[in-house]
Amino acid sequence: MTIETIRSEALSPPVGPFSPAVRSGDLLFFSGQVGQDPATGELAPGGVEAEARQLLRNLEALLGAAGRTFGDVAKANVYLTAIGDFAAVNAIYAQAFAAPFPARTTVAVAALPLGAAIEIELVVQA
Repeated sequence: MTIETIRSEALSPPVGPFSPAVRSGDLLFFSGQVGQDPATGELAPGGVEAEARQLLRNLEALLGAAGRTFGDVAKANVYLTAIGDFAAVNAIYAQAFAAPFPARTTVAVAALPLGAAIEIELVVQA
């Protein structure tokens, strides 16, 4: 099966040896995005809410590069460094996604790249 890389010039380059997203068959797999401001390469200042807004803008740009929208997302995995941020993140997440909502897993983790408070990865219908 052929794997095609999906990139967006609107995003900062990956911080490691991975593709921002790949198309494999009928699915698109989006690597985890953090709230990295593409203009500065730094995390959006202002904590988890600012990071969540920025990372959703990053995902929206990457979805657009693939010809997709949040409405095509089948599964989202959300990683938080503080599970106490769950309600605040849910409120921001709900602004990007509409019913029928994608399946989702949210877990707390010890740490994320760049010291981020939140990371989200997606599986999308191609």
